[in-house]
Amino acid sequence: MKIGFDSGRYLELQSKAIRERVGTFGGRLYLEFGGKLCSDSHAARVLPGYDHKNKIRLLRMLGDLEIVFCISAKDLQNGTVRQDSGLTYDNQTLKIIDELADQGLRVSSVVITRFEGEPAAEKFRRRLVNLGIGVYTQGVIEGYPRDIDRVVSEEGYGSLPYVPVESSVVIVTGSGGGSGKMAFCLSQIYHEHRMDQCSGFAKFETFPIWELPVDHPVNVAYEAATADLLDEVMVDPFHSEAYGVEAVNYNRDIENFAIMRSIFERIADRENSACHYRSPTDMGINAAGRGIVDDGACRDAGRQEIIRRYFRYREEFLAGLQQKSTIDRMEEIMEKCGLREEDRRVVLPARRAAEEAKYQEGKGNEGIYCGSALELGDGRIITGKNSPLLHSESAVVLNAIKELEGIPDGVDLISGEVIRQIGKLKTRTMYERTESLNLNETLVALAVSAARDDIANRAMGKLRELGGCEMHVTHVPTGGDYQALRKLRINVTTDAIPTMKRYFAE
Repeated sequence: MKIGFDSGRYLELQSKAIRERVGTFGGRLYLEFGGKLCSDSHAARVLPGYDHKNKIRLLRMLGDLEIVFCISAKDLQNGTVRQDSGLTYDNQTLKIIDELADQGLRVSSVVITRFEGEPAAEKFRRRLVNLGIGVYTQGVIEGYPRDIDRVVSEEGYGSLPYVPVESSVVIVTGSGGGSGKMAFCLSQIYHEHRMDQCSGFAKFETFPIWELPVDHPVNVAYEAATADLLDEVMVDPFHSEAYGVEAVNYNRDIENFAIMRSIFERIADRENSACHYRSPTDMGINAAGRGIVDDGACRDAGRQEIIRRYFRYREEFLAGLQQKSTIDRMEEIMEKCGLREEDRRVVLPARRAAEEAKYQEGKGNEGIYCGSALELGDGRIITGKNSPLLHSESAVVLNAIKELEGIPDGVDLISGEVIRQIGKLKTRTMYERTESLNLNETLVALAVSAARDDIANRAMGKLRELGGCEMHVTHVPTGGDYQALRKLRINVTTDAIPTMKRYFAE
């Protein structure tokens, strides 16, 4: 992979900017973190060289901080699922709390926002209490955020419970968008101002990158990532007017800035530094642009991310998880950037592999032929197809690690007899419909083989080199395939053709 981003430089500049912002307020800083906190895979994809753990590394550099986790009662009640992890928001919250604890970072409280007595939210509240996790519920402010007189009053922010915090930096994050992070931050500042405590608000930003043009592929990739929200990257008119410098931001922050500025002025006296924000870009802390060391590499990565998002939304649309408006938006973005599906290098090889499967003995389940293609770090493309023994994802991963280790194509890493015995276990004992092994099952079988076979052991050692590689499949991967691909950190897209003529695929 061609490196386009310097993570070390970025962390140095971003941590310095945060410390300076704390000093500006002279007290406590509530820092809203959007996106993924523990592993920012989007940033790693569009800024090659960005460590997906950069946010965790930065928090550990800051020292005196605590983390408050916000989750919307509406998402809990609706059973909202994170598509990247496959987890509902309640389980995603607990997973992130565990991951942060593993890094020595403390979640001091969980705040259930927009709470109106939802049974699922109340159940999760009790679960957190039983686990010994501090939890608070905050209701809905009528007219938020436009009825400023009500919002900034005892009937608004004043009606929300104050959550005790101790640190000079309070990181406010959540399981997804719409979690009520900003409302929580501003309610805290409202209460603390009335307690004669100095505190302020800022947003930890990565995208869009304000120094880059609106049509830069990295910024357009942000539009693609939020196509379901219809976000649009645009020039920040407030920043241009205030400083005579062009900066970009996104439509929702720009549209809401006048309201936010009025709220800041009502919450605290005009001496508070938050009242001096002259643009939505001012509110953000974002050194990502200064971490770019190869603009061309980042442009290429941004274009590839746009295509990945196109495939992902199309898959979700076919599964009933996205609206037609999202697909229309993605088609607009693809056309604007002059991109086609085939510009993703693994797409056509995967489709050819599926065609080749038609002419092999032992055709796929119910006449469905599946192909997969994986691009190695040096640009070589490896293919695999389904068979009675293996899913195509399993075949391509085994073929890839054999290629990396220089093992001849005719050498089996797992004996056919072992695969057949596992297949019999699946169908005769576990009553599954098919014998062929998904990627999760294949990796377990590979590990067993590696215990006695040096060739299999050497090949298994190459699995780590697949992290960050690109892959395309012609069909809808099963849960076992997706689970393993996520853990291997392979960037997979799909044509989303069903593998069976059935309504439910395991």
